[in-house]
Amino acid sequence: MEFRIIKSPSEGTIDILMRRIGTGITKKMDCIDAVGLVQGRMIEMIFAADIAEKAVGVTVADVRGSCPQNMILIAIFGDTSSVEAAMQEIKRKSEEGIFK
Repeated sequence: MEFRIIKSPSEGTIDILMRRIGTGITKKMDCIDAVGLVQGRMIEMIFAADIAEKAVGVTVADVRGSCPQNMILIAIFGDTSSVEAAMQEIKRKSEEGIFK
């Protein structure tokens, strides 16, 4: 899996993500402090989304794309500390081998 955090994302970055997400997010997304991006296999991303949402108060969305290796991307939206905590929890569980 690959991980990135965008702190204080620009309006253009948020626009790109929202166009790729489509209608999947029902919560108001006006004030986004940070976006965590996690890319990996579909099974890992579904598991990672569940871990992130259970760990802290973040919103997780699937970012549409096309990749021949079935790699997908999730975006984790929230305040900076919550996004960082969610990403750390995903990494921790990944290192423990829970994803295998």
